[in-house]
Amino acid sequence: MVSSFFNLTNAIVGAGVIGLPYAMRQAGLLVGVLLVVALAGIVDWTLRVLAYCAKLSGRSSYQGMVEYCFGKPGLVANSFFQGAMAGGGMASFIVIVGDTLPHVLSALMPSVSKTGFGAVVFSRRFVIAFFVICMAYPLSLYRDIGKLGKTSAFAVVAMCTIIVSVIIEGPQIDPDLRASPGTPIALANPGFFQAVGVITFAFVCHHNSFMIYGSLKKPTLNRYFDVIHMSTVIAGIASLVMAVSGYMFFKDKTHGNILNNFPQDNFLINIARFLFALNMITTFPMETLVAREVIDSLFFRDRDFSMRRHVVITTALCLAGLIIGETVCNLGVLLELTGGMSASFLAFILPSGCYLRLSSAPKLSLKMIPHWLCIAFGFTVMILSTVLSIKNAASNRNPVASCWL
Repeated sequence: MVSSFFNLTNAIVGAGVIGLPYAMRQAGLLVGVLLVVALAGIVDWTLRVLAYCAKLSGRSSYQGMVEYCFGKPGLVANSFFQGAMAGGGMASFIVIVGDTLPHVLSALMPSVSKTGFGAVVFSRRFVIAFFVICMAYPLSLYRDIGKLGKTSAFAVVAMCTIIVSVIIEGPQIDPDLRASPGTPIALANPGFFQAVGVITFAFVCHHNSFMIYGSLKKPTLNRYFDVIHMSTVIAGIASLVMAVSGYMFFKDKTHGNILNNFPQDNFLINIARFLFALNMITTFPMETLVAREVIDSLFFRDRDFSMRRHVVITTALCLAGLIIGETVCNLGVLLELTGGMSASFLAFILPSGCYLRLSSAPKLSLKMIPHWLCIAFGFTVMILSTVLSIKNAASNRNPVASCWL
């Protein structure tokens, strides 16, 4: 249960947590706090709905459960969104490593970075290749997500350190980098759906949940529900602290990545950046396991396990993430589009849809109202997120920057 707790908490408090202060800026302090609490509660509820549906369907994977409920079309749709979510997560984690670690290493060892050797070793391409090949790839070869419990424990501790660093350094940095003293605290802003998209991306872990459930030595619903409650409470508290403190320090100057609000030579924040990059490396294998499972269920479901196939698929997935990370500096609207659509579909639409399909209760009874509302909410967020992403891409002259130009 301890390993499952750390894995699930790590899956929730992932890369999206550093964008929560920006979500608070978009929605306003009061509305933002309500959104974080409400979405944490919805995630807790839908994770339990998924586990209950797995019990009703007798299936041990997200794809298998959706196929049981909706047949081949459901399996294809689920695989697409689940694969897009996992693939987008893998790519974004590698890009974050490339955007973070070279600057940290140069700041920690400035004399080395100025030499020819340091210019190569601290370069973005070399750092990405080293950490993917030497750290992310070996961890991704694990078949059992329970084996990642220790790395997930480190990731959770690292994320807490990042939050503490922001709280400590926020009041001490140059006042010119913070919001002016007279800037009011906005309680409500018009960027509601943008904030929902950011928070949803930060909290969604449903595509990991079945493997975490299966990693329990005694996978009973009550034990798993305890893990869900503990993880969502801890993740919700950490998210609230990060979101509120980051927004209160910078207000209208809050960046999409809160760490970018701090100067490059801030020692404690550079430690936080370093830990955040390592956090991405330890979270990367969890997304690889999901993407590999999607491929296996679609193309090799009727075949016995093959170590050769396992290694080939894992290598191909890591290589694809490495190529994207080496090529693209900012995934921009691509990840925003795939992440927003996939997160809404996996977290809000499918769990309630499967429950409506499996439950023997009348579909229009009072018991089903929360599920219909959750589906409607999911479609609303997914459509608006898509429209806003396309609109932002159309208004941006260079939405996806290349590192080779």
